[in-house]
Amino acid sequence: MKVNIVMCEPEIPQNTGNIARTCAATGSKLHLIHPLGFSISDRYLKRAGLDYWDKLEIEEHVSLTSFLEKYKPEENNMYFATTKAKHCYSDICYSKLDEIFVLFGKETKGLPEDLLQKYIDKTIRIPMIGDLRSLNLSNSVAIIAYEILRQGDFKDLNPISNHFG
Repeated sequence: MKVNIVMCEPEIPQNTGNIARTCAATGSKLHLIHPLGFSISDRYLKRAGLDYWDKLEIEEHVSLTSFLEKYKPEENNMYFATTKAKHCYSDICYSKLDEIFVLFGKETKGLPEDLLQKYIDKTIRIPMIGDLRSLNLSNSVAIIAYEILRQGDFKDLNPISNHFG
């Protein structure tokens, strides 16, 4: 199963660095949709991703429109992460899918409202208590990515650690 993590206009370099590290560790492809709130050479971005940048498959897109034209939601298994979603992320059966795209919005605004309305049946959320706004973006990516991989029995991931401590 191929997992694609799509970041729409991320603003915080540390979040994107952490997400890049998660993508490298899981074999997921990272898509970055411009404009970015930082430079790809940003030291905070690089530091958060540690030394995994060479192990990461990454694709940049000039805009959300260009991404959606290339990877059409109607032709791909595409989900949209939002606190306003119709479905809980763990209620989706990902295990029968060959390739999955999960879009995440910018830290301050999320994904565009018109996009969410257009694909409301493909929206997913992480349950939280009360009226909290949201989880940290990099944590949300990790939670959803690992659920997708868990449903696929962590295929192609090493089940035994080679490191101690």
